Parts: sequence; C-alpha cells; structure tokens
Amino acid sequence: MPDLGAPLAFEMIRRAPSQRTAGLITGMTGYREHALGRFSQREAAHLIVPLIISLGSPFLIALAREPDAADRQPSFAAGLYAGPVHIGSDGGAECVQVDFTPLGAYRFFGGAVVDLVARMVDMSDVLGREGRDLRERLGATSGWQRRFDLVEDFVADRACHAASPEIEFAYHRLARSRGGVRIAALAQDIGWSRKHLVNRFRSELGLAPKPIARLMRFHEACRLARTETRGGWAGIAAETGYADQAHLVREFSALAGETPTAWARRLALIDSRLTRPSEALDA
Repeated sequence: MPDLGAPLAFEMIRRAPSQRTAGLITGMTGYREHALGRFSQREAAHLIVPLIISLGSPFLIALAREPDAADRQPSFAAGLYAGPVHIGSDGGAECVQVDFTPLGAYRFFGGAVVDLVARMVDMSDVLGREGRDLRERLGATSGWQRRFDLVEDFVADRACHAASPEIEFAYHRLARSRGGVRIAALAQDIGWSRKHLVNRFRSELGLAPKPIARLMRFHEACRLARTETRGGWAGIAAETGYADQAHLVREFSALAGETPTAWARRLALIDSRLTRPSEALDA
C-alpha cells in the first residue's frame, strides 16, 4: 500500500490474517485519502499478489514508469512483477487491498495467476459477477472491520485450488533459505528434472523458481536494512548472498527503481529504523 508521497490526510488500517486465511494472505489493508491533489509514489517489487477493490477514485498505476491518464486502474488483481511500480492518485482514492502469498494466490485464482504476471487485470475479468457483487457490498458497508469480514469470508470460500505438494515444498524451502538454495538441488530433492520444476513453478506461481528466489533475496536485504545497524550495505550484500556491494546496487536499481541509499533515504522519512551511516554507493 502507499507509503511515501501520499497525501498528508489519509487513513490506513491493516488487519492480519485469521486462522482461516493464514498462509493464504499476508493481510488486508483499508486505505482512504482525505486531501485533494496530485500525489505519486513508487513501490519496490513485492512478493505478494494484490487484489485491489476500489471504492473511490481509481489509482493511476504503471510498471517501471510514471503513469499517465491511460493507466487508470479501478478494481484489479496484479501478479508478481520483478520491478518497481509507480502509483498516482488524486486524493480521492479509497480501497481494500488483499495481499495474497504466491501459494495463496494459486489457491484463490487457480491457473489464472499465470495471466496476472507483470499485469493488472480488471477484477471483473478475474472474478466475474461475484467480484462485482463483492465490490457493491463493500461500498454499502461502513467500517473497515466489517469490510474486512466480508472480504475474508469471500477469500476463504473461494480458495479451492490446491498447489501440488512438490511446489509447496520447493517454495517453502526457497523461502527458508531466503532464495539461497540452488534450483538444481531443489529439483533433485523432489525427484524432478530442473526443466519440469521450472515449468510447474510457472504454471502454479506465475514465475520460475529463479526469479522468485531473486525476489526473496531482495526482500531479505530490505529486511536487514530495516533491522541491522552494523556492517552497512556491504555487510548486507555479503549476508544475503550478493556477489558484492555493486551487485546489490544493481538489484535495487532493477527491483526498487533506485539505489539502496536512495531507497533508505526515502523510506526513512516514515521509518526511523532505516537511518543508516552515509555510504557512497554511487553518484
């Protein structure tokens, strides 16, 4: 959800998954703006598959570039994307966002997750009449918690697709290693060929295991940047398996749209934990 460059007057309410949706979603967010104007922000590549149910002005959203008027996005689902996302709003945005885990996205969307990769697809095209009905019910419901209840019921009831045990095993092992385990070793443990593992990952998660591992490693670097105070970026690069600090810089530029220091400086405006020693990573 929006974090920087957003209007000064907004509300953001988050709810963690219940036992019914644990492992299916990472949480839900209610967002409402209260200040008219033109606002923009940038988000780094996520390891979630979001469903945005718009109840106000649509966002302007584009991948790896600034959005324009043709990029108006009403209620939609978006798949995994290895790059920055640029978001604009007019101060009248209001929405509920559901963040699916990659495995949870398959349980909910089924094979449609492949069609969502690096795209934003209208909710009606993904969920049909049921999706439109959900939006109408949310619009007629006051209070974020009651809205969250409606959404959670909807998500839990529709999560009827089961990922294969092999892909679940492989994904969780990748996650535990923060993207560090070799793909060939994963395939060997499962008893599949590397090619078959790659194809099954794409069909159930939308991306092959290598780009998913890349996103996991990037997010581990972001986590360390938020929590560690020693070693600087060079230490983070070494701890997360990057070849060197320059490699880390290139990955931030590709996945966040900015260098690590620029990313940290921007996020430090709202999160003091990101204040780090000055390091000349680049010009």
